[in-house]
Amino acid sequence: MQSYKIPYSKTKQFSNLVIDYLANDEKLKPFISDFPTIDSFEKQITEKQNYPVNREVLVSVLKEQNKEFNLTELSNNNIDLLLSEDTFTITTGHQLCLFTGPVYFMYKIISTINLAEKVKTKYPKNHFVPIFWMATEDHDFEEIKSINLFGKKVIWESEQEGAVGKIKLNGIAKIIQELEGKLGNNEHANNLIELFKNAYLNHATLADATRYLVNELFGKYGIVILDGDDKKLKREFVPIMKNDILNNSYKSRIEGTSGRLSENYKAQAFFRDINFFKLSEGKRELITTEIPESEIENHPELFSPNVLMRPLYQESILPNIAYVGGGAEVAYWMQLRDVFTNENIPMPLLVLRNSAMLISDKQKQKFSSFGFKLEDLFLNEHQLQKNFVLNQANSSISLASEKSDLEKLFKNILAKTTDVGMQNSINSFYANQLKKLTQFEQKLIRIEKQKHENAIHQISKINAQLFPQNSLQERFDNFIPFYLKEGKNFIEMLKDNLDPLDTNFVVLSY
Repeated sequence: MQSYKIPYSKTKQFSNLVIDYLANDEKLKPFISDFPTIDSFEKQITEKQNYPVNREVLVSVLKEQNKEFNLTELSNNNIDLLLSEDTFTITTGHQLCLFTGPVYFMYKIISTINLAEKVKTKYPKNHFVPIFWMATEDHDFEEIKSINLFGKKVIWESEQEGAVGKIKLNGIAKIIQELEGKLGNNEHANNLIELFKNAYLNHATLADATRYLVNELFGKYGIVILDGDDKKLKREFVPIMKNDILNNSYKSRIEGTSGRLSENYKAQAFFRDINFFKLSEGKRELITTEIPESEIENHPELFSPNVLMRPLYQESILPNIAYVGGGAEVAYWMQLRDVFTNENIPMPLLVLRNSAMLISDKQKQKFSSFGFKLEDLFLNEHQLQKNFVLNQANSSISLASEKSDLEKLFKNILAKTTDVGMQNSINSFYANQLKKLTQFEQKLIRIEKQKHENAIHQISKINAQLFPQNSLQERFDNFIPFYLKEGKNFIEMLKDNLDPLDTNFVVLSY
């Protein structure tokens, strides 16, 4: 596998906030603890040492949650290490997507594992545990029930409601059978089917199936999986629960921070008066009635943090120094800066997960054969076709020079008068002539395209494969097609090539 790096800004696929954050733009400094560099972890470690969490409860819960699972020695050791004040966590989290969902699920976890190893190398006296936080309390089953595979959807239909972690795996055997028919009969396909059968047919809930799956795929690297839907853990969070549910303490602070952030960037998460749901009888509902304080104290497990409270929950129960997430996650963490400060909870370093594109050697060779460079991958389909046609015609059909001459001509004419009415007429006439010239150029390009119909079709095909439905591949495709080609080496290849502190988009050819 070969790795190529392209600046995020050149991909035109990421928000201004992401681009500015990677460039350490000072506009974002008020919304973070620090920009993530290997040196900034030193301060983060010190701050977290001064904010103790209940390590005994954390380790007890982790052991209880994982007791039925065959953890690797490294994962078990990492759980034990969390009792030590010298051990810290680096966390990521995700929804419980069917068969792991989009392939960036893999990038998130590998980014977290690699970051923990990188920080350990820099600070050898400490230990760093990669944590995968399962979003078991999410209730949007629609978002997680399908994957895109070979251009079609594989969908698991279920009428179950409530927190997705508790969803029973009824009907999923049929989906695995359907998958088995699609994957064929070879070693890598058989390994995958066995993995999915063990995960989804030998466990009762989606949470347990996902825990098994992540352990099997990443356990050798020491990943530790945590389900925050736990009474003991939530008891540690009761003070903040009460502040939000009883006193609406955080709305104004989140509102203020979000307002300042929105002066330059789009707000990511919407805040409410109460940022918790109540869990009851298979449902997760907004809190609309008064809640007795005693109910929160005695039954914290009934209250589920929303997307804005979950970061505070994580940081209240974990000795965490960094959160690895996508651009949207980084944005909504920033909305919480003032709440972290007010509660005297250290805000972790926010590390953008790696983003990558996987391109086969065959695709890369074909793309190059049309005269394109690797960075041209991010041009849209129309621009790729146009550039190819212009290159084939040695740019003889481009009217760029003529457009430039036309602009100079009309600038000279404009300089001959100061009359506003006359200038408006000249500008209008210029715009009309430029439009006609552009139309002529487009006709020339269309004629040239017809001469290269097969090549144009191939260019469109590659573009559609790498940008399915005009989306980044990582947000659309599942990992299965790549695993079918590379097998277990696929994850090793990702691990060897993804560095979350490198601020470049990664293109991997395999």
